[in-house]
Amino acid sequence: QVQLAEFGGGEVQAGESLSLSCKASGSAFILNAIGWYRQAPGNQRELVATMNMDGATNYADAVKGRFTISRDYDTHTAYLQMNMLGPEDTAIYFCHADVTRADPFSPREFWGQGTRVTVSS
Repeated sequence: QVQLAEFGGGEVQAGESLSLSCKASGSAFILNAIGWYRQAPGNQRELVATMNMDGATNYADAVKGRFTISRDYDTHTAYLQMNMLGPEDTAIYFCHADVTRADPFSPREFWGQGTRVTVSS
């Protein structure tokens, strides 16, 4: 299995910043895409930002211009810098990874346990 260790999160006031990190580890794998999805109370889980192995990024419209995702390819670690946070960003943020493994029966998608981000108005 692949494990995703999430760090960061917390409580901030509107307009402030937070950063998240997620490190993938486990048996031999190729980390294709890594990033975050979030889920607010009463809402579906939604894309925040992802980055693939070529550096291409995918941002939700709601976070474009405010959030920046980056990754360290040597350590399988992704970073999410979240600026100008607002109450609408309050959610549980889940790290997500898409991997390639030799075993065709092994899962190719993994989720972290989630970290809470709370933004007070």
